[in-house]
Amino acid sequence: MSIHIAAKTGEIAGAILLPGDPLRAKFIAENFLQDAVQYTAVRNILGFTGTYKGKRVSVQGTGMGIPSVSIYVNELFRDYGVQRAIRIGTAGSIREDLRIRDLVIAVSACTDSGANNIRFGGRNYAPTASFNLLKTAWDTAVSKGWQPRAGSVVSSDMFYTEDPDEWKLWAKFGCLALEMECAELYTLAAKYGREALGLLTISDSLITQEQTTAGERQSTFTQMIEVALETAVS
Repeated sequence: MSIHIAAKTGEIAGAILLPGDPLRAKFIAENFLQDAVQYTAVRNILGFTGTYKGKRVSVQGTGMGIPSVSIYVNELFRDYGVQRAIRIGTAGSIREDLRIRDLVIAVSACTDSGANNIRFGGRNYAPTASFNLLKTAWDTAVSKGWQPRAGSVVSSDMFYTEDPDEWKLWAKFGCLALEMECAELYTLAAKYGREALGLLTISDSLITQEQTTAGERQSTFTQMIEVALETAVS
């Protein structure tokens, strides 16, 4: 048992999916896993372990933002020995050709967060996905007839920024979408020598102003869930 996760030793699988929304974790456990058992509800951040195609896999909510995901991923890697972590989350498109419900594979994660500035004493670090997971996710998606987009995303520290056009600079340099967690996940995976990947569904567009509902984000973004599960147990 760690500070923020109530699981006992052995209750969390070596491969885990990490949605920000704990209700998405519950949805996955109830609809995709066999014999799922809840192992934590501390702060209502839910975690479950079950099986997928006969292999153990866990799913754990992380909350929103780098500070929150950092707490859970540190504890999962350090205290529970998780080896493979796949973020499944939502993102805001900053490209005209990236539309609602499109699937994004985050190759790398830029960030405006101060976390790595603190960690590396002002030096720049490039948070990057694990190639093995990235390739498996790409191949899985393509084999299902889906066309994912792979590229750099932005892990933003602020959802409501002072400059509403700030995203345009990231777009100018080829970034695909804004989210809030991948940079920290990738950094911690490198620190602990683990594998990590971010799979994202476009939930809104900063260009067209389209957006999905909370209910849709919680329970209908199933493409990334299927790809993540296949990748987790591969």
